[in-house]
Amino acid sequence: MQLLLIHSDFIEFEAKRPTKLAEEVEDSAKKGRLDEALCAFIAVEKFDEDDTDAVIAEGAKQVADVAGQVKAHRIMIYPYAHLSSSLSTPATAVKILKGMADVLSQNYEVMRAPFGWYKAFTISCKGHPLSELSRSIRLGEGEVVSEALKSEAKAVSYWRVLDLDGKLVDADKFNFEGHTNLQKFANYEISKARAVDKVPPHVELMRRLELVDYEPGSDSGNMRYYPKGRLVKSLLETLVLEKAADMGAMEVETPIMYDMEHPTLKKYLDRFPARQYQIDSDKRKLFLRFAACFGQFLMGHDMSISYKSLPLKMIEMTRYSFRREQRGELVGIRRLRAFTMPDMHTMSRDMHSAIEEFRKQYLASISVLKEVGLEVEDYEVAIRFTRDFYKENQEFIAGLVDIIKKPVLIEMWDERFFYFVLKFEFNFVDTMDKASALSTVQIDVENAERYDINYIDESGARRRPILLHCSPSGAIERVMYAILEKAARLSLQGKLPMLETWLSPTQVRIIPVAERHQERALALAGILGFRTDIDDRDETVGKKIRDAGREWVPYVAVIGDEELQSGRLAVTIRSESTPKSPAKKSMTVDELKERLTGETKGKPWRRLPMAMRLSERPRFI
Repeated sequence: MQLLLIHSDFIEFEAKRPTKLAEEVEDSAKKGRLDEALCAFIAVEKFDEDDTDAVIAEGAKQVADVAGQVKAHRIMIYPYAHLSSSLSTPATAVKILKGMADVLSQNYEVMRAPFGWYKAFTISCKGHPLSELSRSIRLGEGEVVSEALKSEAKAVSYWRVLDLDGKLVDADKFNFEGHTNLQKFANYEISKARAVDKVPPHVELMRRLELVDYEPGSDSGNMRYYPKGRLVKSLLETLVLEKAADMGAMEVETPIMYDMEHPTLKKYLDRFPARQYQIDSDKRKLFLRFAACFGQFLMGHDMSISYKSLPLKMIEMTRYSFRREQRGELVGIRRLRAFTMPDMHTMSRDMHSAIEEFRKQYLASISVLKEVGLEVEDYEVAIRFTRDFYKENQEFIAGLVDIIKKPVLIEMWDERFFYFVLKFEFNFVDTMDKASALSTVQIDVENAERYDINYIDESGARRRPILLHCSPSGAIERVMYAILEKAARLSLQGKLPMLETWLSPTQVRIIPVAERHQERALALAGILGFRTDIDDRDETVGKKIRDAGREWVPYVAVIGDEELQSGRLAVTIRSESTPKSPAKKSMTVDELKERLTGETKGKPWRRLPMAMRLSERPRFI
């Protein structure tokens, strides 16, 4: 399918005469006008005949995404064969155009121009940067579209806000005063405008700090990690695994590719709302995993499990999971096609114990994000459920709001489209008003049956557990994105951005004033430990201090003649500084060590990722 999307002051058409391929329409449908409308000129192609339902779902999503970006509430569906030389049959084209109109009409005022007629039209294009956009939809080129994705496009969502009094208020009637980020999040979710139209701040930061960069030699959404970025990523991975171990999870490892025709996997594939990579191997069709569910559930099927082992938890740090995200969404590390997901699954005895575990994992997720520097005020909460589940568990869901002490966005469905009945997400809203899910937990009521997972109860009978899916932090790359975006926000507020000390690639930088001070600098680095490096470059002290600031080094110690004589250090402390007023203190080595110990206690540790002397380091960017 080819799409040309024009945001218009108005679009007006009149069908003059039919071709041999014309669909039959009422006279009233032969002309029309929409004001303040997004006009979708559409060519349905031969390629689209393979899976019309998937094309309808994806086409409607793409149009809705742009409508959300330009804030259009009216959509014109306009057949336009001139966009392609490889057109589908007329019957397929009409089916897809009608299907898209039906899906979009659930949330927009939609008009459809008739197919196969010679038409006159007049359009007034608004002329802003997003007023003329094109899209190509090529489903099937290494991509598998699940039934869940098709259902998602058709699902009717009821959007509410659950306030601190436990009341459900329609999202369009809620007073968002004092909850600006929640309002931005609600707008993002309801409009489904996922595409990014400008470069977010974290992209400049991830490159300037030499953490992460694009990899032109790979598929889009696959990144390269420089030594500092690999260090940060590794520390985050270790933290989440240790927190999961504290929760009682056993670490496992499973394959990254699976047989598409495996009967159990094929069914689950259609229940997960994600696009998959498909590969061919030895006359078999395989797909790259988008989560660790498959491996852990197949493992659970083969296990002998007693009620005494429940709740039973397994976790894998998936390096990598794969999802074929849309190109317009792939900017920086916010959304990737290959990502590292801590994926934990819990087998619970019944729904009562599953709900108890859900609450514990909700609290654990808050704790994990706090450890990396993301407080409750830094993200918004979405809770999604079926109407029946809410009726039976209103008090429990209201209790989730009490924990975070702020309103949450609710998405409710009349029926269950996916494998879960309840789900929460913590969503970071960035400086471009785009939201990205971090931590999540879901209560799964399908897959124990699908994978034939059982436990033995007290009487010796076989029972099906209730399953929970949990990522205590969300994708590790997305945590890095959120940290960097928060830092960018602090910069806009006139504050100094920084990483938590335990996450900083360099924790202490020693700057010798002259060559005669370098021996003492080396000795101090050995005494201090931690990740301490030495700026021994042939630069001025002022430039070295400025460069340390650009790298967000938490502690910068200058050694000159005075420090040699006194045995003390002149230390600049970034966390206490402002852009115009650096916080400098005279400290002993033991005082600095004590402070570093307090800020890193209980956190994962790795050695310096590069040479200690800056003069020996390469530049990556």
